[in-house]
Amino acid sequence: MQVLKVLSDIWKSGADMKLDTDGKIELKKHQLVPAETMKAAEGVFPKIEKWFHSYKNESAENITLMKMVHQICGWQHNSKLNEWLLAEDDSLELFNEWMIALAQNGWIDIYADFRQFANDESIKMGQELYKRAVMYAKKGA
Repeated sequence: MQVLKVLSDIWKSGADMKLDTDGKIELKKHQLVPAETMKAAEGVFPKIEKWFHSYKNESAENITLMKMVHQICGWQHNSKLNEWLLAEDDSLELFNEWMIALAQNGWIDIYADFRQFANDESIKMGQELYKRAVMYAKKGA
């Protein structure tokens, strides 16, 4: 089973899986995770761990984009990102165009890591989305 499918099932159950401050996987509210999801997670645990660690030194842009994908998919809720995308139609449209650019590069499975489908065009869009997100956050501060 794909890593992001397992993680999305965990997050949608109401549990939270993430790296702790020591770089170890932490699972909060594990009792909410269905047994079949836990079994699937055990089967791909090294891949889950690798995915989390791949974001440890990732750019701020890609971390924000990952959070946006997770918000749109309903995997992990982020009220600040949601508020921003609802408030700025042009940013929501740019996010849609960014996802289309990735799809044109072969990203046809939402459970695949989008980063492997990036190209110059989508990277520029991602940087612009990040810039807009930061500007919106600063307006609210």
